[in-house]
Amino acid sequence: MERTFIMLKPDCVKRGLVGEVISRIEKKGFEIAAMKMMSLGEDSLREHYAHLKDEPFFPDIVAYMTSGPVVAMIVRGDSAISSLRRLIGPTKYDEAQPGTIRGDFATSTRHNIIHASDSPESAESEIARFFK
Repeated sequence: MERTFIMLKPDCVKRGLVGEVISRIEKKGFEIAAMKMMSLGEDSLREHYAHLKDEPFFPDIVAYMTSGPVVAMIVRGDSAISSLRRLIGPTKYDEAQPGTIRGDFATSTRHNIIHASDSPESAESEIARFFK
């Protein structure tokens, strides 16, 4: 059983898509091991998006991610990281195929509904960050 971190972003919550997205994850056979709704602060976002903190669009990310609550989850299952990333679709929403979460629900690359860890190392780091 592999663990991964999933975050449903503010646009997912605001648009009432939390239940639909969780349902898709569960219907694919994954288990929600932990879940909580939370508001993010700039400090946690600087840590989470450290690779982007020097980009000119970083203030927009902070504004978006602090615009409303998010739903943080630990999800478990066989090949959870790679399988869930396929279910979610590419970060760039216009590259996401219909049938993927982003392909069906994202409205832009920045407002792309969901975050998923991309490696076992980032999964453990993100789980530790958001589930202290």
